[in-house]
Amino acid sequence: METSSQHDLERKIVGLRNEVQCMEHTILCLEEQQDEFDFKYQTHKMEAVVDEAVKKDQMKVLQILVNRLNDCRKGTLSDLKKLLDRTEDLINILVKKELVEWQRRQQKACIGSPDNVCLDQLENWFTCVAVCLFNVREFLELLKSSFVVETQPSMPQGKGPLVLRTNVQFSVKTRLLVKFPELNHSMKVNVINGQVRVLLLEEAPQIKGYRRFNVLGTKSKALNMAESQSGGMVADFRHLNLKEQKSGGGGKGASDISLSVTEELHIIYFETAFEMKGVSVELQASSIPVVIISNSSQQQSAWASVLWFNMLSLDTNDVMFFANTPPATWPQFGEMLSWQFLSATKRGLDEAQLEMITHRLFGKKQNYDACKVAWSKFSKENLPDTFWVWFDGILVMVKTYLEDLWRDGLIMGFVSKGKEKSLLKKKQRGTFLLRFSESVIGGITFSWVDTTITGEPDIKTVQPFSKVDLCQIPFHEIIRNFQILEAENIPENPLLYLYPNTPKDEAFGKYYSKKTGTDNPYFKYIKTKLVFVSKENTLEARSPMSSDMAQGAGLVPMNGLCGEAAELNESPHSLQQSFLETYHPDDPMLSGSVAATDEDLLTYLNNPNAFVDTDILQEEPELTDFSLSGFNCLPQQSCGSIFQ
Repeated sequence: METSSQHDLERKIVGLRNEVQCMEHTILCLEEQQDEFDFKYQTHKMEAVVDEAVKKDQMKVLQILVNRLNDCRKGTLSDLKKLLDRTEDLINILVKKELVEWQRRQQKACIGSPDNVCLDQLENWFTCVAVCLFNVREFLELLKSSFVVETQPSMPQGKGPLVLRTNVQFSVKTRLLVKFPELNHSMKVNVINGQVRVLLLEEAPQIKGYRRFNVLGTKSKALNMAESQSGGMVADFRHLNLKEQKSGGGGKGASDISLSVTEELHIIYFETAFEMKGVSVELQASSIPVVIISNSSQQQSAWASVLWFNMLSLDTNDVMFFANTPPATWPQFGEMLSWQFLSATKRGLDEAQLEMITHRLFGKKQNYDACKVAWSKFSKENLPDTFWVWFDGILVMVKTYLEDLWRDGLIMGFVSKGKEKSLLKKKQRGTFLLRFSESVIGGITFSWVDTTITGEPDIKTVQPFSKVDLCQIPFHEIIRNFQILEAENIPENPLLYLYPNTPKDEAFGKYYSKKTGTDNPYFKYIKTKLVFVSKENTLEARSPMSSDMAQGAGLVPMNGLCGEAAELNESPHSLQQSFLETYHPDDPMLSGSVAATDEDLLTYLNNPNAFVDTDILQEEPELTDFSLSGFNCLPQQSCGSIFQ
């Protein structure tokens, strides 16, 4: 939507166009007066009038004409000066305000902001003013600012723009905002000297180990209107790549500043020449600083650098930004985090989700506006437990496996264990919510409210599911088929209502597989990994995770091979298969340690005394003993148990 300032700019441009047209008409009239005077003056000279009285009368007429012509000239010059003054203000608005604001929007868009970066309106304004001022000196100032990088450098499979990898092709698009159709295909754009330049063309940071690169590929293209959907004058470079120079950076006088590979910033420059109707101007454009990596494992850290720079820096030439990295305020930081989800899934973070993140970073406070996040806390190379590693793990998981559920608002996601407990304990039995793991990178879990024998709310949580599970079965099928076997009762699904009170099938039904039973493509996973064993009246908690109970979170059920670590335990454990598992030696999804048929399992459930200990499960002497009433014949086991 256009703002009031844009409406005002449109009005000024329309006014400029009208004034220029009037000026053109005035100049035509001035030229006609000049022609009239020239004709009468030359005629007077050729006639060689002898009569002094007649000659004097003719001279009076010529004097009147020249006086009138002189007054018109002065008036025209005065009007032209006023026009140029107004034009200067207009150019300042275009170059120093609108173009700068677009460049800032482009910076933010590179890191996920939904800001509008379309150049069509700006191109219309530049072109209109340029056409009006083509024969005026001020045209050059406007022209020099009209060459920009429309689409920043990016790789096809990267996390985002501005992260480039050596020997991998990348693309970048430049655009001239002053559009003269007669220049189509006539202006060449070059990547300067075929090199990635740093800082200014004449100088580079004197830092030990600072790398240098050459740009390879098609480095010269003509500006044309064929490669732009809107008909703009663009040069679209699609087959460029980078190669590191063998000679090291730095040298005499090199600084002792130490920057990691992903903290080095590099700028790619482009040049072209505008030549039209005798006007010749050299133009130059530059990219936002890029981070150059040599290994895909550096992508996560490189993208963190891109986020931090474009969130905070207003100077797109500041390649030394990470030599003294400023912190981010919480409003800046929270907005940037929300952009990551918005750009990846079309749904950002709400206030409640952002509040959980503030608690994680700063603890509970009345106001977070003055709180700051340091770069080293966000992401620093060689530190595996930074905030960005945790957050990006969640983002990748959501984008890969949970995008639809997230976009539909079914995942609460960022909620602490304490907040989760306070929300659920007020709800009816079977109410559950979905949240991201705080300790397992890229993990998601669910908790639900049950009731004790005294009618008190009892919050239970399942161990986090990771990509190991989600790549085998969709999360909505896990929720649909999750079951608990309590004592001698029939297995039941404890998940009934998605918080606050939406029936589970109403919330997730549209995602369910249409096939059931053995036809369900996830049948094997459902049979072997989604049935849990619970003791009906467990009054003791002999879990190695019991020390976490003081933190206000319920104990965690161990759901077989559905996660990388226990949610409430900092140290991952090795987990075994749950009780109702059917083992198939040829099934790559299963461990295959013990074999048992479906019939054996059904027989066992109906008459457990018909089997000896080793018929179904092998003894696990090293695991914690959770005795289960009603299943006294079972050996000790640690998984498939629910803790209260």
